Amino acid sequence: MEKGLMFRYDREADILYIDKRPPYAEQETEELGDEVIARINPDTDEIENLEVLFFSTRLLRRDMFEVPVSANLRVVRTRAS
Repeated sequence: MEKGLMFRYDREADILYIDKRPPYAEQETEELGDEVIARINPDTDEIENLEVLFFSTRLLRRDMFEVPVSANLRVVRTRAS
């Protein structure tokens, strides 16, 4: 079953994590620029996790910032049991 995105913020490290699934050791890591790190499935090249470094600082500097990835967002529906 498809799961929604999970957002969590590490206040001490000032990192916003956006997760489709928990990170795992086999993922490849790529810096996308502008202090954004992607964790990528090595078999599908799908981005599974993003780390936005210096998140609160970004919010104070600008009104908006752009994450350099595309997304096909849709509602995750759960089935009634």
